[in-house]
Amino acid sequence: MDNAPKILFVDDEETIRLTLPPVLQSYGFSVTCAATVSEALDVIRQQSFDVLISDLNIGHPGDGFTVISAMRSAQPDAVRFVLTGYPAFESALEAIHEEVDDYLIKPTETEALVEKIRSKLAKRSPAPGILRQRLTQVIRENRESITEHWLQAAKHDPEIAAIPITDSVRKYGVPLLLDVVTDVVHGREITAEDRKSYARHGARRHKQSYTVPLLVRETRLLQSSVADCVQNNFDRIEINHLIPDMLHFFGTVEVLLEFSIRAFIQQSNSETASGRKGTKKIDRIAR
Repeated sequence: MDNAPKILFVDDEETIRLTLPPVLQSYGFSVTCAATVSEALDVIRQQSFDVLISDLNIGHPGDGFTVISAMRSAQPDAVRFVLTGYPAFESALEAIHEEVDDYLIKPTETEALVEKIRSKLAKRSPAPGILRQRLTQVIRENRESITEHWLQAAKHDPEIAAIPITDSVRKYGVPLLLDVVTDVVHGREITAEDRKSYARHGARRHKQSYTVPLLVRETRLLQSSVADCVQNNFDRIEINHLIPDMLHFFGTVEVLLEFSIRAFIQQSNSETASGRKGTKKIDRIAR
């Protein structure tokens, strides 16, 4: 196995160190294990590797990024994966900052892991002239798949799925939202028409029997769908602008959500006031 790709696997869970490396070896990889940050740093200084797979939390939360950073400095050509059981936007941002090639969610399918390793190794030396794209361009190109990913996530949410509306009605406005937000990230201001559009969205959701928490949850599902798109297209995205673009993108989505929530509450208050007036009128007639 002298020509086998060499993997450094770092995880403080003994059961995983005993089970995953033999499986990876059966796929033709040479695997070295480390249980602590200090062990991993020693091994990185002593040996060369093609791939690093490091748990995010080794002893302490975020320790994995110390290992990632050390590998990036000592062996910049190595493919770097961070492994986590608790995915979060903050972890994704830190992974981007450390120029991780991908992050994997525990538990991960072995075949999917092997496919990702082989894919990243194959792309390790990209052909010259390949241009990375801004996040906004990638989102525009994947607008339909992001919308579909969001729709499926929404339909798997018991409370959202319980609202009896069609798929076309449920996802109405999502593609437009992606277009508006990417335009804003590129520099244009949020217009009065944008505000009115998302105010109408909030009023529409009120009529469809949504609640404010469900409005917020739908937005979080959309953010998750965009994050999934980022992960799937990580090697195509321009790294230098990725973090500010993501922060601007999600911040703009939240601003538009505020317009929807305000209109939702206003619609609710208006209907409540109308109901009170109607009740008073009935009382007068009854007298």
